[in-house]
Amino acid sequence: MATGEGPCWDEPVHRLWPLPPDDSSGPLTDADLEEIYGYPAGLSGPWVQANFVSSADGAVSVGDRSAGLSHPADKRIFALGRDLADVVLVGAGTVKAEKYRGARAGELRVERRRRLGLSDVPPIAVVSGRCTITPDDPIVADTVVPPIVLTTESAPAHRRADLAAAGAEVLTAGEHSVDLRAALGALGEMGLRRVNCEGGPHLFATLVAEDLVDQLCLTIAPLLAGAGADRIVAGRATDVPRGLRLVSLLHEDGFTMFRYRRRHRETDG
Repeated sequence: MATGEGPCWDEPVHRLWPLPPDDSSGPLTDADLEEIYGYPAGLSGPWVQANFVSSADGAVSVGDRSAGLSHPADKRIFALGRDLADVVLVGAGTVKAEKYRGARAGELRVERRRRLGLSDVPPIAVVSGRCTITPDDPIVADTVVPPIVLTTESAPAHRRADLAAAGAEVLTAGEHSVDLRAALGALGEMGLRRVNCEGGPHLFATLVAEDLVDQLCLTIAPLLAGAGADRIVAGRATDVPRGLRLVSLLHEDGFTMFRYRRRHRETDG
């Protein structure tokens, strides 16, 4: 998912489905979007939303970057995903490829999060089984809130120590590969239950395989990228397909923004 952020996104977004009682399909306000994309109330454990953009033929990137698929309206939804979350979850490969830095404390973000009773800026939790993130990476060196690094017992001790010395919070979850269920549980114990996953495909595939995805926010770009790029999932296979329900559909300038939830979830918000 593209990581562009700005102080405010003014690109209009329209609702295709479901329409409100007055059958209005005019531009949605920030308040409308907050209501549509808000997390369920009263969470007792982690609740994971995945946020992706894809081309019409299924590519997750153009030239190895997701930015080529994005649009101002999509970026507005992307920024909202961060604004409403307790923590942003992302894989180390995506952090490196997209040159991630910490979330920024923009005026709109701080106002919205304070109004909703959240911290000014969400931390970013990086899944890195071998602890390949370094203190020089922007995610560590260019951030308002220190990142959380989710790694393993087998990760080199000196890498973990270097990151901790640079201010990162290093959590081990699993011996040789990151146990995502345990990692999410650890985040939940820290009060970080609203989880916004921004990729990449390998992390998402593992979340799907472990049946840990509660909501998928998927933007489809009106582009044909051709062969070569990954899908939004790559790597670990899933034993059985995971059922989803479409709960909202927005659009702008040919871009369609789907929101799906797990079928067995009772809350349809």
